[in-house]
Amino acid sequence: MKEAEKREILDRYREHARRFDGASTRSSDREQSVAQLRFPRPVEDRLTPRELDVLRLMAEGLANKEIATRLYISQETVKSHVRHLLVKLPARSRAQAVAVGFRRGVIR
Repeated sequence: MKEAEKREILDRYREHARRFDGASTRSSDREQSVAQLRFPRPVEDRLTPRELDVLRLMAEGLANKEIATRLYISQETVKSHVRHLLVKLPARSRAQAVAVGFRRGVIR
């Protein structure tokens, strides 16, 4: 990579950082929203009671079909709850979601 290209990339990065810093401090509303991103609500406040039920059954090692049977819901609904859990916890897999739940004391 040529020196001019490196300098151009670095200048773009600095400009982007400057714009971001300026945008994040323009108003108190934005400052508050940035603070919320840094300190989100605890996981247990964000999960619905049904998502907690699904997470607990996942921790018992049940498959979607078994969870659906226990909770009297469809497998598609279970899949939806699992997707929401993965996003909210955040986790890459069911096992990681359960681990996060145990670590944070959401499930015992």
